[in-house]
Amino acid sequence: MRTRKAAVAVAAVVGLSCWAGAETACAFGFDDVAARAQQLANEPYRDTTGQVPEWLLKITYDQWRDIRFRPDHALWRERQLPFQVQFFHPGLYYDRTVAVNVIDGSAIHPVELSPEQFDYGKNRFGTKVPRNIGYAGFRIHYPLNRPDYHDELIVFLGASYFRAVGRQQVYGLSARGLAIDTVASTPEEFPHFREFWLQQPEPAATSLVVYALLDSRSVTGAYRFEIVPGDRTIVKVMLRIFLRRPVTKLGIAPLTSMFFHGENTLQPIVDFRPEVHDSDGLLLHFDSGEWLWRPLENPKTTQVNTFQMQSPRGLGLIQRDRNFDHHLDLETRTDLRPSVWIDTAGDWGAGHVELMQLPTTTDIHDNIVSYWVPQQQPKPQEPLSVAYTMTWYGDDASRPPGGRVVSTRRDWGTLENVHRFVLDFEGPTVTALPADQAPRGVVSVAGGKEAGEVLDQHLVKNPVSGGWRLTFQVRPNRWAPLELRAFLERDGKALTETWSYALLP
Repeated sequence: MRTRKAAVAVAAVVGLSCWAGAETACAFGFDDVAARAQQLANEPYRDTTGQVPEWLLKITYDQWRDIRFRPDHALWRERQLPFQVQFFHPGLYYDRTVAVNVIDGSAIHPVELSPEQFDYGKNRFGTKVPRNIGYAGFRIHYPLNRPDYHDELIVFLGASYFRAVGRQQVYGLSARGLAIDTVASTPEEFPHFREFWLQQPEPAATSLVVYALLDSRSVTGAYRFEIVPGDRTIVKVMLRIFLRRPVTKLGIAPLTSMFFHGENTLQPIVDFRPEVHDSDGLLLHFDSGEWLWRPLENPKTTQVNTFQMQSPRGLGLIQRDRNFDHHLDLETRTDLRPSVWIDTAGDWGAGHVELMQLPTTTDIHDNIVSYWVPQQQPKPQEPLSVAYTMTWYGDDASRPPGGRVVSTRRDWGTLENVHRFVLDFEGPTVTALPADQAPRGVVSVAGGKEAGEVLDQHLVKNPVSGGWRLTFQVRPNRWAPLELRAFLERDGKALTETWSYALLP
């Protein structure tokens, strides 16, 4: 712990009336972090790299992995609270450190790194590590899968990245606090969380509150995360950001994932695993009520697609295919990786969801990014407040509540210069229809016949799944990306989500 004098200095920085050891109650919350973020926005940016000794950044990956936090030093372990916190050691890739504080209701206590908290394994440099260096990040543990063991629930590590799991899930895609100038004319900027405050939970608490201060050359921000573990882990997010200077593009609620290959990959990759991905589609819920499903791809060149929306109801990157026989990976269990759905709060106004897909030759790289871009960006020093709820889950039949596309397959077709698509639809609105009450498949090409033609369209009842299979062929009429849409309807009413696909030349 820091001295009382140092704690008073911390309190002064964030404008608090309490400090470590104070007898008066501490009224600390989101507005206090926001006040600090606004203060930072009026100051020149100070780069915090250089806090970690150069020799520690030059260790190998195996050396860094050999540094393990000792579970018996976990925060709140001695108090037997439902949540516990373990910390990451700086070094290698992690050249910044974060300050961590605990709010226990009557005071704020800084938590500092000491070598005694870590098992350095075969490394012999533990005694050289400065005691006040700070942590690279932290992870929160909770008895998620069984009552006698604290499972890893959510981790905050690197820039503004964090990721979580629900019950019986394994880590997959990540979220970020903010995306700045992703796929823009200016270089992408990666803001970082520089300080955290953890609200000490009550003995019977079922949620945990974390506050974070974001900083970068262009933006500062205050964040509040309320983490609710369960079958579906819920993370309620509030943020307020301030621009130091104008940016080309703000990405709100960014998600980062991996798609290496899947059932829609045209050229098979030599891999014993039929599919390899953390997510296989982007799901959007429009203010009009329409649901849209965009299967992901591993493109040959960088692809960026935008989806114009007015105050979206929700968006997310989804791992829809969870059949183990489609993954076959006993080590990474991609079939158990969570989907993340974002429910928006309030009116987000006009803007668009942007989907970026990068080519990759391996499954170790995250090559998928999605985020919301508001049409009206704030001016420097003008606050932008946003709230949303993230659900980290396995599957949810209510998203969408009707029919959905459970598989997208394609080949070169049976005609000249065509692409054939085979879509399988399932869900309560379509599986209930018998074979003699077939819905109608609606397939369209953006730009009409000048862009491309839909040929040889068929819709049949799938006797195995109870759903319906829509098959059609498309002939492009010009050398340009072809936007396709398809859904099932009956009596003029849509029964399914809208399937959306970019056929690339």
